[in-house]
Amino acid sequence: MEKLAAQDARNRSKSAVNRANSTDRHVGAEIRRRRIMLGLSQQELADLIGVTYQQAHKYERGINRISASRLYDIANVLQVSVGHFFDRLGDEEPTGLEPKQRMCLELARNFMNISDEEQQEALSQMARVLASSQPN
Repeated sequence: MEKLAAQDARNRSKSAVNRANSTDRHVGAEIRRRRIMLGLSQQELADLIGVTYQQAHKYERGINRISASRLYDIANVLQVSVGHFFDRLGDEEPTGLEPKQRMCLELARNFMNISDEEQQEALSQMARVLASSQPN
């Protein structure tokens, strides 16, 4: 009976080691945040780091742990240091992008894709007028 209990304890210990934790979820959320900021899809990130879309998704959700070498590859693709993913670890604020932040990033990316400088200026002036006409 003691032998069986000891084996059961070892099995639980092994599964706990393989299970992702809050740090894994934090790192995954930071990967997602940076990927979105760069305008990459999960599929594009997966292709660039040599994994499947499903694996990239699991990394971002913190479901699967990321090896040191894979994290290094991800950091290179996302143009940050490995430490970037741990910078805000322990902060109380959520690590996901708010809808307004996501919209702002998309607007900036789209704005930069407008090749005509006059159209960029017109859009910028329109945004200024709309913002100034809003009550505070």
